[in-house]
Amino acid sequence: MLGRLSIDALPLYSWVAMTGAFVTIAGALSVLGLVTWMGKWRYLWTEWLTSVDHKRIGIMYVVLALVMLMRGFIDALMMRSQQAIALNSEGYLPPDHFDQIFSSHGTIMVIFMAMPFLTGLINIVVPQQIGARDVAFPFLNSLSFWLTAGGAGLVLVSLVIGKFSTAGWTGYPPYSGIDYNPYVGVDYWVWSLVLSGVASTLTGINFIVTILKMRAPGMTLMRMPLMTWTALCASLLMAFAFPALTVAGGMLELDRLFGMHFFTNDAGGNIMMFANLLWIWGHPEVYILILPAFGVFSHVVTTFSGKRLFGYASLVYATIAIMILSFSVWLHHFFTMGSSANVNAFFGIATMIIAVPTGVKVFDWIFTMYRGRIRFHTSMLFTLGFLVTFVIGGVSGVLLAVPPVDFLMHNTTFLVAHFHNMLIPGALFGYFAGFQFWFPKAFGFRLDERWGNRSFWCWIIGFYLAFMPLYYLGFMGMPRRMEHYSVADWQPHLIVAAAGAALILVGIILMIVQLVVSVRRRDELRDLAGDPWNGRTLEWLTSSPPAPYNFAVIPEVRGLDAFHELKERGVAYVRPDHYEDIRMPKNTACGLLIGGCAFVFGFAMVWHLWWLAVISVLAGLVVVVFRGSQDETEYTMSAQEVEAIENARYEQLAKAPRPEFDEEEEVIPGAPLRGGVM
Repeated sequence: MLGRLSIDALPLYSWVAMTGAFVTIAGALSVLGLVTWMGKWRYLWTEWLTSVDHKRIGIMYVVLALVMLMRGFIDALMMRSQQAIALNSEGYLPPDHFDQIFSSHGTIMVIFMAMPFLTGLINIVVPQQIGARDVAFPFLNSLSFWLTAGGAGLVLVSLVIGKFSTAGWTGYPPYSGIDYNPYVGVDYWVWSLVLSGVASTLTGINFIVTILKMRAPGMTLMRMPLMTWTALCASLLMAFAFPALTVAGGMLELDRLFGMHFFTNDAGGNIMMFANLLWIWGHPEVYILILPAFGVFSHVVTTFSGKRLFGYASLVYATIAIMILSFSVWLHHFFTMGSSANVNAFFGIATMIIAVPTGVKVFDWIFTMYRGRIRFHTSMLFTLGFLVTFVIGGVSGVLLAVPPVDFLMHNTTFLVAHFHNMLIPGALFGYFAGFQFWFPKAFGFRLDERWGNRSFWCWIIGFYLAFMPLYYLGFMGMPRRMEHYSVADWQPHLIVAAAGAALILVGIILMIVQLVVSVRRRDELRDLAGDPWNGRTLEWLTSSPPAPYNFAVIPEVRGLDAFHELKERGVAYVRPDHYEDIRMPKNTACGLLIGGCAFVFGFAMVWHLWWLAVISVLAGLVVVVFRGSQDETEYTMSAQEVEAIENARYEQLAKAPRPEFDEEEEVIPGAPLRGGVM
C-alpha cells in the first residue's frame, strides 16, 4: 500500500537535512497561514491560481524562480562553506548529503530558477511588445506553468521525504542506474525533469505561434523588438531541444523500473547515448537561458543611453546564428570520453565559431552606449557588469574549446568557474536587469534604485570573489565536486570563494529589502503614465499594470521602435473615436488541476505507489476531457467596460509628471509630453 515509503524516508540521517526539511515545511505553513489570516483565499484563487492572463502567469513564474533561487543558493552556500573548512577533515556535511546538494543545486538553478525566470519575463513583456492582447494558447500557458510548479514541488518534497539524487545534476549512468543508486533520489530527479521538460516544450510552441501569428499590423519580422526576437529563437530551441531531455529521462526511468538496457554497457545498451541525448538538450539550453537575457540587455542599453539600438539587423542575424549553431556544439561537453580526433576537432571549431555572433552583440551594445546620455539605473548597472564579466567567461570558453586543453581542465574547478562565469552574468544578471526594468510595468510602481544599486555591487563583487579563485584552483589541479581534500594550498582560495558566496547572500537580502522598501513607498514610486523610462517599444504604451486586454485598440506599426515613432508623430496617446467589444479567455482551474495530478503522479512513481499513480492519471484524464468538452472558453468584455477602463487610464495620464530627462532625440518639440493627453 505504501510502496517504498517508511519511517526511514524522514531526513533523520543528518541534522543539516532535518533543518532543511523544517525550514521547507515552516515556509510552506507560513505562507498558508498568512493567506488565511489576511482572508485572501478567494482573491488568490480567482485572480491568480486560475488566471490565464499571460501577465499574471508571468508574475507567478518569476515568483517561483525567486523562491527556487533562494533554495538553490542555500545549496551553493553550504557547498562553499563545506569546502572552506574541509582540509583534512570531514567538515559538517556527510559525503552522501554533499552529493545530494551539488545535484540539487545544478538542477534547481538551471531548470527551476533560470527557466521560470526567463519564461516569466517573456510572458509579461513579449505579447505587449508585439501589440497582442494575449498569447496564442492561454490555457496551454497556464498548464505549462503548473507543470513547471509540479516539477519544482517534487524537488522541494525530496528535502522532506526521502533524498534527492546523488548522481550530479547531469545524472550520467551508471551513477544514476538502479545498481549504483537504488533509492528514490534519481527518481525524484527524473520525474521533476520530465514534468518541466513537457512544460518548456509547450511554452516554446505557444510563443512560436504567438510571435509569428499575432503581431500588430505593420510589425514585420525586421520591426520586432530584440526581446521578441530572442524570445522567438529561445522558443524554437525549447521546442526542439527539450524533447531530447524528456526522452532521456523517460528512458533512464525505464532502465530503473523495468530493467531495460538503454543506458547500460550490456544487453545492447550504450552509456554514451545518454550523454549525447542530455547535451543535445544541454547546450541549446545554455542559449535558451542566455538569449532572452541578451534581449533584455538590448532594451536596457538603448533606453538608458537615449539612442536607437546600434546594428539592429546584425543583432537579429547574430541571434539567429547562435540559435542554429547551438545544435552543433554539444559534444564539447564530453571531449574526454573517447571520440575520435576528427570529431573533437569539428566540435572544437564549431564552439569557437559560435563565439563570433556573441562578440558582434557585445560590440553593438558598446556602440549603442557610445556618445549616449547614459542613466545609471540599476538595470543598466547589471548590464555593464554583464558586459565586462561575460567577456571573461567567453574567453575561458574558447580556451576550453581546444580539445587538448579540455583534457587537462575538464574535471577541475576551472570548468565550474567558466560555467558560472557564463550563466550568472550572461543569464541571471539579464533577468535581474529585466526584473528592475519591467517591474513598474507589471506592478504599477518602480523599485527603489538605492537598494537595487547596493544589491548589484554585492552581486558583482561577490561573484568575482566566489569564482575567480576557482579558475586558479583549476590550474592548480583541484577536481570539482570534492567534499574534502588534503592539499593545504587550496584552502585559502576556497575561503575567499566562500566569502564571495556570503557577499552574494547579502546581495540577495538587499534585493528583498528593496522589494519591501518599494512596496512601502509605492505611492511615491507610482508609474502613472505607463512609461517611466521614456521607452521605445510598445509595452510602454500600455498602462502600468496593463489592462487585461493590453490594448483597447491594436496599434499600427510603421517602423522600428514603434512606441518611440508614435511619440515622434504625436499620436501615442490619442483617444480612438470609439471602442469595440473584446473577446477574452475565461479563467479556469483545469491547468492547476492537471499540474497537481502530474505532481501526484510523479510522487507516486518515485515511491512505487501504483494505486496512487493510477488514480492521478485517471483524475488528470477526467480534467482533460472536461476541458475539451467546454464550448465557451471565452467571454466578451463590452465596449462600455473597455471605455470605463480607458477613461480611468487617461485620468492617470493627465496627472503624470513631466519627463525628468533632457534627451534631444527623445523629447520631440511639439509632441505630447510623456504621460500627456492629446
